[in-house]
Amino acid sequence: MADAFVEVQGISKSFGSSQALSDVSLTIAPGECLGLVGHNGAGKSTLMNVLCGIFPPTAGGFLLDGRPQGGEYDVRIANSLGIRAVFQELSLCLNLTVAENMRVFHPEFRGWGWRKRAGDAIMTVLDEIFPGHGVRPNQRVESLTLGQRQELEIAKAFASGKELRLLVLDEPTSALDYHNSLQLLNYINRRKGGRISFVYISHMLDEVLACADRIVVMKDGRISGEVKGAGATRDHLIELMGSKTSAAPGALGNGNARDLSDRPLVIAPKGKSESGAGRVSLREGEVVGLAGLAGHGQTDLLIDLFDWRRNPDYDIGGPLTFIPGDRQRDGNFPLWSIVNNITILVYPRVRRYRIIDLSLERSVSGRWRDSIGILAASLTDNILSLSGGNQQKVLFARCLESDARAILMDDPTRGVDVGTKEIIYRLIREESGRGRSFVWYTTEMDELKHCDRVYVFRNGAIVADMPGVEATEEAILRSSF
Repeated sequence: MADAFVEVQGISKSFGSSQALSDVSLTIAPGECLGLVGHNGAGKSTLMNVLCGIFPPTAGGFLLDGRPQGGEYDVRIANSLGIRAVFQELSLCLNLTVAENMRVFHPEFRGWGWRKRAGDAIMTVLDEIFPGHGVRPNQRVESLTLGQRQELEIAKAFASGKELRLLVLDEPTSALDYHNSLQLLNYINRRKGGRISFVYISHMLDEVLACADRIVVMKDGRISGEVKGAGATRDHLIELMGSKTSAAPGALGNGNARDLSDRPLVIAPKGKSESGAGRVSLREGEVVGLAGLAGHGQTDLLIDLFDWRRNPDYDIGGPLTFIPGDRQRDGNFPLWSIVNNITILVYPRVRRYRIIDLSLERSVSGRWRDSIGILAASLTDNILSLSGGNQQKVLFARCLESDARAILMDDPTRGVDVGTKEIIYRLIREESGRGRSFVWYTTEMDELKHCDRVYVFRNGAIVADMPGVEATEEAILRSSF
């Protein structure tokens, strides 16, 4: 293809006995936004890692502007050719400021006054993509919300003085709320069509349909289909992905409000709030959703509830467990195996005579692998050998396997494919039917239909409390601003 910026020619990639890519070929034209979709472990991120020079292919190769890239191709060469990536697992240095992170990733900011130049550069791009972001250049990254870190990760890819030719966006909205996701999609649609090309990878199929000119579907390390963005549908993409689940899963109450008023409280407010603001309550078997713009107090509430021994505001009627939003920082045990990460909360059940029984551990983790489709060559492999979505499945399995009476969930389906989401929704339905309760913060509007009640947050306070069947996008956005 003479006018292609990128030509991938029969690339394969294996890691030991695991075949991640098999004879993949595709092109990316200048100014094109290419959507790339598929289930967790389909090979999407692996293909982009090869393209970005993170590791070499086992077989095949690719051309950039018609020039073959040989064995010396690496991240440095990719960057010099204008190829950058925003990956799902954030690469920011938490102990550095926003401006200092710019210097780490764009060393051209040097010499006298580099902090101001770097800060000005990143703030200009943040203001352009995410107006109202609330980030300051001298702010330490560890003080930012997960959503603000995601915004910073995206903005720094645009903020270098060097020419940008191709930007890979791998699950770029996984930590963004609905409003910020729309801001990013609008920005991409404004920028595409010129010299910059995009690869947009997401399990949020509606987002891919909103910005992609062409969509490539991957399955089991191969390309299983390709469609034009115009006229493509969510159902068609799911069919090409090989999903056997329906495209529109039913709500927990099948569209009807469940009357749980006679159920005992698992989480109850203590006394009266001094500020007069509303507070959350949770009944046995209830699924409570937390909504509103990201960073307005939803995650803070989940952390406060989890730290129940020091919580002066709530009575907690049973053990809780927590699926954190930032799995790399707060969820994974990175030196441990997949098995150990799943069973850590249930050691009393997988031991004999005070010694961990490895066969019992493998039995528990194997059951979850089969139940929610954890794609791993071996469950004894390190947790970091999994894709981001499969790591998230491990955290979900860990909490559901526990004896917790209630599960606190901070965007638990972040980076999880559409088929697995439906499995998770089914498991939540089943567990709530058995009396287990859930407090569920989600940045996906569609997921709120699975909740019995929804609390909307604004500026750290609850400003609306509505039944799940009334929690429409319009009602939530009206309360959020």
